[in-house]
Amino acid sequence: MLKFPYGIADFHTIITEGYYYVDRTDRIPLLEEAGKVLLFLRPRRFGKSLLMSVLENYYDIRRANEFERLFGHLAIGQNPTPKHNQYFILKWNFSAVATQGDEQAIQQALYDHMNDGIWEFIRWYEGMLPHKIELNPENGLSSFNNLLSVVRATPYKLYLLIDEYDNFANEVLMGGRERGLKRYETLIEGEGLLKVLFKVIKAGLEGRGLDRVFLTGVSPVVMSDITSSFNVVENIYLKPEYNDLCGFREDEVAVMVQQVGQQCGLSEEQSQAALDTMRTFYNGYSFSYDEKPILYNSTLTLYFLKHLQGSCRHPREMLDSNLAMDRLKIAYIASLMNGEQVIATALNEAQPLVAVKLADRFGVRDMLQESNDNRFMVSLLYYFGVLTMTENYTDWGSLIFKIPNLVTKQLYVERIRETLLPTGPQQDELQAVAIQFYQTGELQPVCDFIEQKYYPLFDNRDYRWTNELTTKVIFMTVFFNDTFYVMDSETSLEREFGDLTMIVRSDMRRFKLLDFLFEFKYISLKQLEMSGEQLRALDLAALAELPLVKTQLSQAERKLKRYRRTLQKNHPTKLRLHCYSVVAVGYERLIWRKL
Repeated sequence: MLKFPYGIADFHTIITEGYYYVDRTDRIPLLEEAGKVLLFLRPRRFGKSLLMSVLENYYDIRRANEFERLFGHLAIGQNPTPKHNQYFILKWNFSAVATQGDEQAIQQALYDHMNDGIWEFIRWYEGMLPHKIELNPENGLSSFNNLLSVVRATPYKLYLLIDEYDNFANEVLMGGRERGLKRYETLIEGEGLLKVLFKVIKAGLEGRGLDRVFLTGVSPVVMSDITSSFNVVENIYLKPEYNDLCGFREDEVAVMVQQVGQQCGLSEEQSQAALDTMRTFYNGYSFSYDEKPILYNSTLTLYFLKHLQGSCRHPREMLDSNLAMDRLKIAYIASLMNGEQVIATALNEAQPLVAVKLADRFGVRDMLQESNDNRFMVSLLYYFGVLTMTENYTDWGSLIFKIPNLVTKQLYVERIRETLLPTGPQQDELQAVAIQFYQTGELQPVCDFIEQKYYPLFDNRDYRWTNELTTKVIFMTVFFNDTFYVMDSETSLEREFGDLTMIVRSDMRRFKLLDFLFEFKYISLKQLEMSGEQLRALDLAALAELPLVKTQLSQAERKLKRYRRTLQKNHPTKLRLHCYSVVAVGYERLIWRKL
């Protein structure tokens, strides 16, 4: 029976206790050749800490007698580099540093963390150090310099590992702006603590006992803020040879699903359905400009597999609570000028977000400005892991971005939903309307809800960017439910694209839930030459008889007929499919027809 290391980032534990490990040790020689000071960026919960633990165990001189046990069966064990087990290891994790309080409190918290790491170093290498390392409880930098002095008196050098190096900046973004910015700038400006720390690290690399540094983080923001103090680092984030250094490829996920399926006695069709579900909800990440395999989020993958193994069923909730914090990052982008529009546009696969290149030179002050352009916001969403690059480019060579998968799309939809309907009673009413629709397919109560609850929230300025996308996004916020449905926008249907499909999850087909297909059209008040008051005065029959409305409904119905045939033909199981053409008239009325 496979043991999945969900939530375990300690390589030694994974190997010695028999947990499943997907081998990435063949990249260790590449990392050695890449440089002595490396920065590796990935979104949260993608396996960065485990990677760092692999390096720690590989290079640690105290682990030399365990090399065969830990690495003998892995790629690097068959062809190790001369540097294995040749270093003292010092490890810091800045996510463990408290960021509450004033600047002095943060400084002391960082010093305490540095000293704790040095104290662990002293205990671990007891008997190998020729002199005592003096700890300065009030100055971690002094303690670090003392450590380097002792290391220089040995035949070995130091390898420094810093996990979540940008935690301070992330805390600023997720907290109060003005107060957070002031505290952060105190750490990086002039002789601020972070600048001085990286100056000391840089000095240690200049023949003072420190030989290598490996840093992980989410974004390049801190490195941009301290670049003058630490201009020796190489960012390997986008290099294609490291694209899958963290995360799982589909072939690897397929092997795990197959083994769990065999343990559970699942048929081939059931195992394939589990893989299809995982692909839809968890796959889609890319971390290189060049051709590369698309990746699954490792934490979400292990979350699903562990649940599948335990109950032989898919998890009911597809979003692991450990990833739910990414909502805060989408909320941050939404808070910027035009940010809400960027969030809504990200949901439109027909006209995706684009950028000539990723922004990679920006500091925290840039991130907190109110007037950042789309490239900046798209880049941040990409670093946060809630957008990814597609393999396609625009005709003029710009990068095309998309939401990587359905579980991430849920975060966008929830953000828009909470913006439009912020109170508990409103959310409850929305949920009741949606559940009734799942069961009956009766669309009019949904349209009434949108007209009465959503549309009054819009004003005349919103008409500038109102189109079919707006209508589709509103319906997505009403209906999105990954417990029951696979919701797909711009569904590919034989070289055409359906506006919105809602297909019941394979593991939920035992319930009496309906499948849905939508085609949306939009008519502006200007096109009708009518005011909002005039529209609201019309009953549904009179609204449907307006010539332009009839034309749009007819066009949508013709598309629906083609889409329905294709969808039913391509789907492996018989669908309980209900199809709707919906015409939105401004932010006033909705008229619909069921095919």
